[in-house]
Amino acid sequence: MILHFCRWLQDNFLVSAINGTAWSAAATEIIHYFSMFILVGSTVIVDLRVLGAVGRRQDAKQLADWLFPWIWISLGLNVLSGFVMFAGTAPSYYGNDIFYDKLMIILLAVIVNLVVQQQVPKWNQLPAMPAWAKLLAFVSIMLWIGAIIAGVEVPALTGVG
Repeated sequence: MILHFCRWLQDNFLVSAINGTAWSAAATEIIHYFSMFILVGSTVIVDLRVLGAVGRRQDAKQLADWLFPWIWISLGLNVLSGFVMFAGTAPSYYGNDIFYDKLMIILLAVIVNLVVQQQVPKWNQLPAMPAWAKLLAFVSIMLWIGAIIAGVEVPALTGVG
């Protein structure tokens, strides 16, 4: 049933139209990569601030409040463009364990990012960032690096993408 849905996605008119021309497929990839750069870059800046590695004079809550809209807008663009890229060859991703690993890593990274976003205002009021906050920020950075590596490895190891 899932494979049937993947075939339907691939043959969908809108997906075929977007992926059917070189310029629109290239534009989708550019949006995907650019939004990933903004997403990961903004997230890492917040995480590095929580770790105390950058911006020690900057209020953590102000920095996070300024960057979180960028994070969520770029995540939305990244998911949308990634879905369009996936849908164009959906059956070839069916059964691709590295692709599923990538999705799981991204899901975990987004969950950690949600926790950080919710906790930064509380952490900011403390005299120092708690150790578990720093651990969470470090895990967040590692997850996003893992997502990038997994994203690069899907086509490199499987020829899909």
